[in-house]
Amino acid sequence: MFRGSIPALVTPFRDEAFDEEQFRALVEWQIAEGSHGLVPVGTTGESATLDDSEHDRAVQACVEEARGRVPVIAGCGSNSTASAVRHVRSAQDLGADAALVVLPYYNRPNQEGIIAHFEAIAAASSLPVIVYNVPGRTVTDISVETLARLARLPNIVGIKDASGNLARVSAQRLACGEDFVQLSGNDDMTLGFMAMGGRGCISVTANVAPRLCADFQDACLAGDWESALPLQDRLYPLHAALFTDASPGPVKYALGRVRPDFPTELRLPMTPPSEASRRAVDAALEHAGLA
Repeated sequence: MFRGSIPALVTPFRDEAFDEEQFRALVEWQIAEGSHGLVPVGTTGESATLDDSEHDRAVQACVEEARGRVPVIAGCGSNSTASAVRHVRSAQDLGADAALVVLPYYNRPNQEGIIAHFEAIAAASSLPVIVYNVPGRTVTDISVETLARLARLPNIVGIKDASGNLARVSAQRLACGEDFVQLSGNDDMTLGFMAMGGRGCISVTANVAPRLCADFQDACLAGDWESALPLQDRLYPLHAALFTDASPGPVKYALGRVRPDFPTELRLPMTPPSEASRRAVDAALEHAGLA
């Protein structure tokens, strides 16, 4: 069910307010271009700047616009277990197909604390949960052994792995089983991730290049590495350029180039990307044939 190219959707703002019309248009475009799933209100969606009502409204709008055509994996993470539980319960009530739950950040729990956090979330809802490991942002990391313990819970179904450690794909598959879904959290590493047993990517780049990312994933899932490699080469400069400044500044700038009506406004503390970053994005879009 959870596979392929799954954009971590940006959240459009206009005059500091959630622009639901543009968000729904983005969802529709993503589905039309072949994306295999959608993640609203993740890190790329500036979830940390949304209040609870905005968070819920974005999830609801995504579910309503998707209309069951692709799965919706709602961002539900928090460093507070109680807050994460609230988000997961709300996502289930709103019709999401799964919850993406980041490891607790800032608090820096030990491995037993990570287990207790996810056990509480799993017990509070029947919604499938995808663990999100991104130690570069959270500092906290999840061990393979801890993930294997969590994988025994019936509704902990997979991981978004942004550890940057490709060897973990094999280690986690052996520890958690073939049915445990591994999704890449790093666009630039996804070709290797897929070759080692991954099922897809929760992608930043897919916001801007949904068709290319979907075609790339289709090739990988079919084991057609001869077709996947040229797509990787076409997309790689864009993967890199979208992180030449603090995300999601560059990806919102890129979306404004690809979809001129799309608002590129960010919420503080995020600010627009630098001139050097914008130049890198411009060159990457041209290389990919998107500008």
